[in-house]
Amino acid sequence: MCAAAATAPLLTGCGNADEPRVTAAEPSAPGTATATAPPRRTTRDQAERKALIQANEIPWDKAAGTAVAGVRAGRLTEIELGWARPTVAGPGAGPRTPEWDTAVAAPDGTLHTVRVDAVSGQVTESRVDPGQDQDDKRELTARLAAATVTPRQAADTATGRTKGTGTALQLDDAVWSVDVVTTGDRNRTTYDVDARTGKVVRRHVDRD
Repeated sequence: MCAAAATAPLLTGCGNADEPRVTAAEPSAPGTATATAPPRRTTRDQAERKALIQANEIPWDKAAGTAVAGVRAGRLTEIELGWARPTVAGPGAGPRTPEWDTAVAAPDGTLHTVRVDAVSGQVTESRVDPGQDQDDKRELTARLAAATVTPRQAADTATGRTKGTGTALQLDDAVWSVDVVTTGDRNRTTYDVDARTGKVVRRHVDRD
């Protein structure tokens, strides 16, 4: 009788010589290559996010503070990292410059567009948004009054769940929408954080 053992499938079977024999697999010879999954291709958007973050030297909160300081009693409603518009056309315009494009609301709801250089930290443009009417201003004022969660709190909630760089934040209706780009794969994760409770109500990962 063959003694039963937990490792029986890996051992030579005993009994009738006509029965199939199960043997252990041969170990790979030293230096033999093993099959591995091919590395994941970096998309154009991922490469662009990487280049943008590497060029940036000013964190979002510092840029936001600079922008808000230029509008009396202003409140941040939006900020996004992007490439500054070239001032000179043609291939000799030089390297691209990152900038923070922000929207800051005055107490009466008047929206100001403020651009902050993401290398020097200086304001490069500040102007009143010409597309607003009185209804737009009243709606924005009401939205800000209802938002008890600050931009900082919303950003901390997002980066607390996904480690990476905050690249955009916007007050959209009753939520703060926050973008976080992870360091390794450069995917962008968007969190919608309830502007009243601070709870995450939606999470979406962009792997392109």
